[in-house]
Amino acid sequence: MSTQIAVRLSDEELAALDWIVVHCHWDSRAEALRTALAELTERLRSEEIDRAIIDGYTRIPETQEELDEAMRLSIESIREEPWERWW
Repeated sequence: MSTQIAVRLSDEELAALDWIVVHCHWDSRAEALRTALAELTERLRSEEIDRAIIDGYTRIPETQEELDEAMRLSIESIREEPWERWW
């Protein structure tokens, strides 16, 4: 299902939208606006998740033992990589 909405834009906003449509090779203004909405939504959701993760680590910080184990496992995983010389 889709719903059509009316959006009032200033001359400058419409010119900017038209510029975006041309330079990003979208088929229409509607496609450009839908894409912009999707990208903004994704960015805001990602920021919300980031804030929740930060809040969690702020409320319950990692112990030194957890940090030491994370470092040990990181080093181990790097050593297990099949590094090839590229130079």
